[in-house]
Amino acid sequence: MYNQDFDKRRLKPTNSEPYKGVDHIQERDYGPVAAPMFYSPTKVSNNSFDRFIPTRLGNNWHTTFSMISDSNKSMINKKARENNAEGNRDGIAYSCLLKNELLGASIEDVKGQCEERRILSPLAGKNLFKFTTPTKDRSLLDHSSPYSLSPLSAKSQKLLRSPRKATRKISRIPFKVLDAPELQDDFYLNLVDWSSQNVLSVGLGSCVYLWSACTSQVTRLCDLSSDGNTITSVAWNERGNLVAVGTHVGYIQIWDVATNKQIHKLTGHSARVGALAWNGEVLSSGSRDRLIFQRDVRTPSIVPERKLGAHRQEVCGLKWSPDNQYLASGGNDNRLYVWNQHSLSPVQTYTEHLAAVKAIAWSPHHHGLLASGGGTADRCIRFWNTLTGQPMQCVDTGSQVSYNQSYRLFK
Repeated sequence: MYNQDFDKRRLKPTNSEPYKGVDHIQERDYGPVAAPMFYSPTKVSNNSFDRFIPTRLGNNWHTTFSMISDSNKSMINKKARENNAEGNRDGIAYSCLLKNELLGASIEDVKGQCEERRILSPLAGKNLFKFTTPTKDRSLLDHSSPYSLSPLSAKSQKLLRSPRKATRKISRIPFKVLDAPELQDDFYLNLVDWSSQNVLSVGLGSCVYLWSACTSQVTRLCDLSSDGNTITSVAWNERGNLVAVGTHVGYIQIWDVATNKQIHKLTGHSARVGALAWNGEVLSSGSRDRLIFQRDVRTPSIVPERKLGAHRQEVCGLKWSPDNQYLASGGNDNRLYVWNQHSLSPVQTYTEHLAAVKAIAWSPHHHGLLASGGGTADRCIRFWNTLTGQPMQCVDTGSQVSYNQSYRLFK
């Protein structure tokens, strides 16, 4: 049976003050079948709510969240980074100072905060929250002293007092000059290579010469003048006991430097071989015939070679990754390809260069980081994250780029 007192108790406010929003509701006599009907009050209660949903449309996440990844930046920010080294260091110090004062960061040294190192490092996934156990004992230096006259925190003061990182200076005066007559002036050839045994091999005309940095002794390894052939590339293996010699005709010779004897002769290319790269006992060769061959020098006549064909013009750069899993190749078609050991097609393709890609180098410190340099029309060093296939940074050098493996520098 319907009870009207029950409805009155439901409409009665829970606090001590009477609720004015239900004064206009009239009591009606409901029948035994009809259900009660309630109308929304016209007046709004002044009571505060217990939930708050903020709006984040106008937030600047770059300054309010210190852990956010800033890899996605506009082209305007890229142009702003093209300042001189002095301005970059001042900007980094100022950015660290703002993070200390506004975001509560604990940066005490500008070293390691260099923007170039941050850009070259692979992008790691960062979490939104950091779940760590708070330390019980905190140093008194973590908090500003009440007797300090500086408006900055102790961390910021230590940051400003930290010495600047000295700029590396490369002497323009050579410490050793070698006479290299008949050295071909061809950008697409690789005629100089340094071995792990501190021996330099140089292709001069139709001969290959070896210079020992330990004894300064010069020896002639081979002479191809009888065949009317010239040297187009040289490359040492990892142990430094074998050197591969590419020729203009298209064949490759493998020489043992301990005995000064030729142990293998590899054929297959129909044009000059301008790029060579070792991967253990496997030798990769790139030619003007636009092909890349991979052959095991232990059994060259038994194990068939792997033939990689994707370049549209001459292959002028080859480099294996430090883990020996990926091969990067650059060509005169302005393309950079990345190959693995199990596929005959490139797994990654980069087409951003505007000139021939000869200078190629894998980072020995960051897994998957690849750098490539373009020719005269490009003049840029580009960095790639081969783990994600995304470009990372581009530096305009003002001239064509060739790689010097001995010093890990581009020039």
